[in-house]
Amino acid sequence: MRYPKILIGLVAAGLLTAGCGSDGGSSGSSDRPAGSSDLPSGSGDDQKALPVAVDGPQKDVVASSGDDKLKVTPAPENGAPFAQQVEHKLRETVLRSAMVPGETSAECADGVTRKAGAVSRCVATYEGAEVPYEIKISDKYTEGSMFTFYDTTPEKGLLVAKSVYNLLHERYSAEAGYPGSSKLACEEIPVAKAVDLNADTGYTCQYWTKNVNDGEGGYTTLRVMMGSRGPGFERAE
Repeated sequence: MRYPKILIGLVAAGLLTAGCGSDGGSSGSSDRPAGSSDLPSGSGDDQKALPVAVDGPQKDVVASSGDDKLKVTPAPENGAPFAQQVEHKLRETVLRSAMVPGETSAECADGVTRKAGAVSRCVATYEGAEVPYEIKISDKYTEGSMFTFYDTTPEKGLLVAKSVYNLLHERYSAEAGYPGSSKLACEEIPVAKAVDLNADTGYTCQYWTKNVNDGEGGYTTLRVMMGSRGPGFERAE
């Protein structure tokens, strides 16, 4: 996915450049069926429960990507090096991807080439998980411009345990309106991990419902997938 960035020039003893922009929040694609009749057969009530019980919303997960808890302060001063401004914006980008406050860092080891169409690479970290990013300067950029437009494209997805657990409850709990659902649980997922985009993460979650096994009840297993805008679920066949 591409995240547009806009750097806006400010005046302080001459024209200086400061960073600003908007980042897309994470959201997995909805896989919720229209009704209980769409649910697949489970493998029985005697199926082993996964180790991490999800009995409610995760308290550290914020509701909006615009929450102040996902801001990195202090911001770079006016006139700070361009690479430093990009690094700061990447730290906020990974926080908005995680939707959970945590320790971040970012580094553009070779700097950021500020020329039209130039591509540079940086790495942002969240709780130790490293997410590489491609930074591309707008093809319309001209040297000395008051504005610098650039795109950031993650080359990995950020999988965050609390976000996945929270999403499971949000999508499949009885409180969320999922009929007959209970016993939500997941495998133990790392606090944070960089994973391939648009792929199976290798982790699973589950929920119990009476609407399987001819009404006798059982578990349905969900694969945790990483989409371009965050984690989601896919029912295991």
